[in-house]
Amino acid sequence: MTDDTLLAFDLPSVHRKKLTVDFDGGNQSSDGGLLLLRQAERKLGVCRRLADAMPDRRDPNRICHEMFEMVMARVSAIACGHKDAIDLDRLRHDPLMKLAVGRCPESGAALASQSTISRLENAPSKTEAARLTTALVDQAGTSVTPRQQEILDIDDTFCAAHGGQQLAFWNAHHDERGFASMHIYHVASGTPVVTILRPARTPKGTEVRTVIKHVTKRMRRHWPRTRIVWRGDSHYGRVEAMEWAENNDADYIFGLAGNAVLDAMVAETADYLRFHHAMSSKAKLRSFASFMYQAGSWKRPRKVVARLECSLQPVAGETGMRQEVDIRYVVTSLKGSAQHLYENVYCQRGQMENLIKLHKAQLASDRMSCHSATANQVRLVLHTAAFWLMHGVRSAIPQTSPLASCEFATIRERLIKIGARVIEHIARIRVQLPTSCPERALFRTVALGLMPSGP
Repeated sequence: MTDDTLLAFDLPSVHRKKLTVDFDGGNQSSDGGLLLLRQAERKLGVCRRLADAMPDRRDPNRICHEMFEMVMARVSAIACGHKDAIDLDRLRHDPLMKLAVGRCPESGAALASQSTISRLENAPSKTEAARLTTALVDQAGTSVTPRQQEILDIDDTFCAAHGGQQLAFWNAHHDERGFASMHIYHVASGTPVVTILRPARTPKGTEVRTVIKHVTKRMRRHWPRTRIVWRGDSHYGRVEAMEWAENNDADYIFGLAGNAVLDAMVAETADYLRFHHAMSSKAKLRSFASFMYQAGSWKRPRKVVARLECSLQPVAGETGMRQEVDIRYVVTSLKGSAQHLYENVYCQRGQMENLIKLHKAQLASDRMSCHSATANQVRLVLHTAAFWLMHGVRSAIPQTSPLASCEFATIRERLIKIGARVIEHIARIRVQLPTSCPERALFRTVALGLMPSGP
């Protein structure tokens, strides 16, 4: 015999009924939702796209694991909550993981081990990693049906370093070394466009311009008639980026840091707001203004929107309250009223924080523990592919379901982490999910909803 069989054992009885435990339940998996991820990949093709862009320098006669199989296994493991490549040592015999990559669950050979996956992440050069990153932009361009105008959100998030990684930079605000990965999302669909590894510092104007230029040009290959609007906070309101957008038929709306000149231009509006707030019984009052402004480093004046909010704030060290006016500025090339541009366009970028949370906290994209910056960029690409698969599963949930707008962690708990028994026959593979599965009706609906619409 080649397999060890563990002996059955007894646990305390329940209502005088003997409780016996054994390991004769057959070939099972704890990630029944891999079936949904497999369907999402068949519909989206993100792992296939990345596999085609991955360099493969291996001898074709000695290949045991195809590039797609390795990429799909790694991305599916991330989506299931297995954060590191070492988890593949435990999952390489999982019957549903084999099924997800296209192998038979019992007769198929084991999947790639941790060492093979680690070599996969470290194999690409800088140029090849850039090609993989570009493949993500192509994925967004081909998967989303564009409208006449589309908004792209751009922002960064701090990720702590795990040792002596390349590009790790000291960040005084977070009081540790790390990265500030740049994220770009398509606003209407909530899908990722690209994720870029970078040091934990404020981006320079030339860096912002380079990213916006390359992403815009690549997206226009797929959206030739769509006008792209870039939206970000004051870190991205750089004159280099604004000039490039103006000269290349793109629009922008960025946060703008305040200064004494801007405050003087809205001083009269602020005085009127203080007066009306003092006469009003409301806790807060808002006012808006728009005007043309030219900073010293700008070659031309640009439209600036100001949001003024007056309220009573406590005085430090005293018991009284003081009237204060909080002013925020936005610079934009868009037309419209000041209130509309600020409240209905700029402030909607708050959803970006939720998307980054899904990417970073619930798909563990902050675990960039490779020494090489190029390998960590490849990891970011793989985690972004996992975002695509989870987003694909969520998009297939009917809008009437409470899970239609839930977080990825909830989807993983309710639809992915389901026990499944897998039986392989000569001409059929049968997957048996628990009869007591609470979401069995929804699971069936999602699985069938991700089926191709064609013949």
